[in-house]
Amino acid sequence: MAHRVTGVLIFFFLFVHVLDTSLVRVSPEAYDNVVATYKNPVVNLMEYGLVAAILFHALNGLRVIAVDFWSKGARYQRQMLWGVVGIWVVLMAGAFYPILQHTLRELFGS
Repeated sequence: MAHRVTGVLIFFFLFVHVLDTSLVRVSPEAYDNVVATYKNPVVNLMEYGLVAAILFHALNGLRVIAVDFWSKGARYQRQMLWGVVGIWVVLMAGAFYPILQHTLRELFGS
């Protein structure tokens, strides 16, 4: 279920991304205004969520491929899921500061 949810979230991000990027062709000033509205802590947290969704979707996709194409995949699918979750947690912990540094500085000072 999480794989499907992350896939839908990534799709909606790509849809919005294409729309706001297409503003450059219509009006560069409008594009600049839209991009300026993205520079706030809420959107920065959403960026972290986007990274979380993409990373989980990618790692879990590899697990799904292994379950489908490896003869022992179905037998080890639960262990592989916990492996995906463990790797995801470690990578998300490593991505925490690089992605959220501007928000953390704004909230807690430099």
